[in-house]
Amino acid sequence: MSTSLDERLVDWQNWRIRRQTAVTSEQGNLALVQTIWHSDDISTSPENLLLGQPSTVKATEIERKDFSGKILATGVRLWDSNSEAIQAFEEIDAFPYEPSWVIVGTYTAHGEAKPIPFEYIRDNGGTRDLAVPGDIAVEIAGENYLLHAFDDDGPLLLVFGDHTNGKETYGSGRFLFVERGTDTNRVILDFNKAFVPPCGFSIHYNCPLPPQQNRIRTAITAGEKHPLFKNNYTSH
Repeated sequence: MSTSLDERLVDWQNWRIRRQTAVTSEQGNLALVQTIWHSDDISTSPENLLLGQPSTVKATEIERKDFSGKILATGVRLWDSNSEAIQAFEEIDAFPYEPSWVIVGTYTAHGEAKPIPFEYIRDNGGTRDLAVPGDIAVEIAGENYLLHAFDDDGPLLLVFGDHTNGKETYGSGRFLFVERGTDTNRVILDFNKAFVPPCGFSIHYNCPLPPQQNRIRTAITAGEKHPLFKNNYTSH
């Protein structure tokens, strides 16, 4: 996991390019125009939802599961590769690369993943249990933290808040994938790769919010800030 400053800078620059490409792809964050949860109502089948839609619109089926893997709901998402958001998109604004925001922490695995409640942005205060396989001990700006990163189908995803939220960065917090090796408890939090969650690009996503454990009591001036749009476009 040891890399030079030059290597990390080039890696970050390439990551920025990949992010810009990903959010504007056919099923990228800016392409999502509708999410519908349903039971067995045939009127919300993918085929019926596509009737009358332009050829740029595609449908995919989705599931929501609980901590144990039980399916709680099924639904459909509509993606438009020529959405208003994609047409208006300019770039994702970000802080300049700052090597001091690459921070080493210690990961301690639980015997088995713990269900930790996370509040979601569109759940009106309700919580959902997510699988947290271990704790991350890290020092940030002179303070010690024990952070909860949940299992995002393999990678560890940290949902965190800091003092830039709502001022310089997306108001509800940001996401960060944790870098970890296979034979060590050493992890790297490269906050230069902190990114705006999907709900910062489309209101049709429902993202987890940072739990109290993950609210960092300083301004993390690294990573993405906000998506920028032309002609005063706002996400909808």
